[in-house]
Amino acid sequence: MSSYESVIGLEVHAQLSTDSKIFALSAAHSGAEANTLCDPVTLGLPGALPVLNRRVVDYAIKIGLALECEINRESVFERKHYFYPDLPKGYQISQYEHPICSNGRLAVRMGEELRTIGITRIHLEEDAGKSTHSETEPVSYADLNRAGVPLVEIVSEPDLRTPAEAAAYMRQLRQIVRYLDICDGNMEDGSLRCDANISLRPYGQEEFGTKVEIKNLNSFRFVERAIEHEIQRQTLMLEQGEKVIQETRLWDEQKSATKPMRSKEYAEDYRYFPDPDLPTVVVDPVWIDKARSSLPELPEQVFSRFKTMYALDDYYAERLSEEKLIARFYDQAVSEHNNPTALANWITTELYGRMNREGVNIEECPVSPQNLAMLVRLIDEGVISGKIAKSVFDEMFSTSASPDSIIEAKGLRQVSDPEVLNNVIRGVLEQNPQQVAQFREGKEKMLGFFVGQVMRETQGKANPEMVNEILRKLLSEDA
Repeated sequence: MSSYESVIGLEVHAQLSTDSKIFALSAAHSGAEANTLCDPVTLGLPGALPVLNRRVVDYAIKIGLALECEINRESVFERKHYFYPDLPKGYQISQYEHPICSNGRLAVRMGEELRTIGITRIHLEEDAGKSTHSETEPVSYADLNRAGVPLVEIVSEPDLRTPAEAAAYMRQLRQIVRYLDICDGNMEDGSLRCDANISLRPYGQEEFGTKVEIKNLNSFRFVERAIEHEIQRQTLMLEQGEKVIQETRLWDEQKSATKPMRSKEYAEDYRYFPDPDLPTVVVDPVWIDKARSSLPELPEQVFSRFKTMYALDDYYAERLSEEKLIARFYDQAVSEHNNPTALANWITTELYGRMNREGVNIEECPVSPQNLAMLVRLIDEGVISGKIAKSVFDEMFSTSASPDSIIEAKGLRQVSDPEVLNNVIRGVLEQNPQQVAQFREGKEKMLGFFVGQVMRETQGKANPEMVNEILRKLLSEDA
């Protein structure tokens, strides 16, 4: 056991899903040819003046409310100076001393425990461009399409203690921004990424240790692994009597290690000062109230409602509240057929499994909530067995057809006529006298053999419960 406690804080950048950039009219989407989404403001041309996108502020207020922040009546944009090839102005417009949101919190669920993580601030800023480097020539290229794309930066308090907590915190933030429809949360494309700050201190010490920042982590796995490695690296240094250097590092996935990027800057190194081209942002109470009234039911609220309304356990409630559209799908299915547990099972096993195999999301899913509810109802009514239902579901996913039409077209309706089943079972018993004798001698496992034979005779259509009941009755009779 290490004698050091890890202290972790995350700075999460979420790209806001607006049509245009934060201070200009160029499109803010990704995937366009390099340097085609530019304009005089983006390029930092002399005389080009920024104009704030109102929707960006609205989105920032919503995430602030969702994270129980104070929405500051006044916030100020400042210039943060640094010199990169993909930052044409030589500064980034951000917020520093007067952010739009502050003093919030997020409850992170770790199994049955809830850990409350403080939110220091949420501020608005513009993204930088993107530099790419040739592998064959000593040449670098700057693509400014992303420059000026709106971001919110969500800065946590240093309340996280383990890599698993940090990843769970990140996952819940992603859920929230997706529920709010303000960010697509696509980490592979960089729509959601984070910088992690890690330091160590002896257990019981209040003072923080020397902080190291890991930049641009863009997956939950990378967040967890990079922090875990950095804790191990710093622990080894401290145990060997070395000092941890304050610096910025990058995560090298190939080597499963962090590597130095640059010495860590301090705030004064960026020479922050209020941007003279942008006035103070003033948010009145009416705007805040309007944003609050438009908030959807958030993930933790859905989780709690699913547990109380549908009596689901934590596993089902968590899986079904992960995505807003999945939660809506489930609600619609239960409204069609009131068997919450069975529907939860079908969605989290068969539906999730098939969507993963086919690489489709719930918006593209060919099985409607109404048809899935009908399938479960047909099982409950004894029209088809659970086994047949799986083959019906496969056909539903492939064709988008309703389960009743598939059952009728393929003649899959379950045999539940007692007289028909009685005759089939008597025939099976007459054909297998040796097995009948073994069962009557106490070999209970032979019952499964008879059930299999009956299912073969009926092409899997026999009602399993009725088959078991009739079998036991006939086998209990004297030979």
